[in-house]
Amino acid sequence: MPANFPTVTRSKLGYDIREVDAFLARARRAYDRSGAEAVTSADLRRAAFGMEKGGYVTSAVDAALERLEDAFASREREASIREAGEKTWYKGTRKLAQEIIERLRRPEGHRFERMGALAIGYSVREVDRFTDRIRSYFEEGTELGVEEVRSVAFRPSRHGYREAQVDLLIDGVVEVMLAVR
Repeated sequence: MPANFPTVTRSKLGYDIREVDAFLARARRAYDRSGAEAVTSADLRRAAFGMEKGGYVTSAVDAALERLEDAFASREREASIREAGEKTWYKGTRKLAQEIIERLRRPEGHRFERMGALAIGYSVREVDRFTDRIRSYFEEGTELGVEEVRSVAFRPSRHGYREAQVDLLIDGVVEVMLAVR
C-alpha cells in the first residue's frame, strides 16, 4: 500500500519512494500485529532512506515517522507496564535518565570519546552546548521539546566527538522523553 506523501519535482531529491513505502508497510503490519516482523519505536527513530529525484518530500515523511514513533512508544510503554508492572517500568526509565545525566555531568570537551586529530566527528562545542540544555531539562525541568531533540544536527569538526556515541545518547533522551509523556 503506497504511503501517498507529496513528492518533490523530478529535478530535486527526496526520499526513495519504494524504500519508504516498504518500511511503512512493514511498520503497519507490526503495529496491526498481522506480520511476523517486529518494528520498535527505536527502529522508527533510526529509519533512514536513500534519496532519488522526484522522491517523497523528506519533511512530510519525517513528520509521519515521528507520529508513528510516538504511537509505538506509547504501545511499548503500556505493554511493558502490563508485563513488569508500573514500578519496574518507571525504575528502568529512571535508570536510563540517570545514566544520561551522569554522562552529561562530565566536564565540557570530555563527555564523549573524541575522534583522532585528523578525523571528523561532531562539533564538541555544539554538542556540549546542546547537552547542557538536556541536562538542564532533566535536572531543573527547563523547557525542551522532543521534536527539538529528534531534529538536532551538529556540524562536523576535526577531532570532534564520536558520532555514534552522541547519537546513542540522543536516542536515549528521546526514549526517556517519550516514556514520560
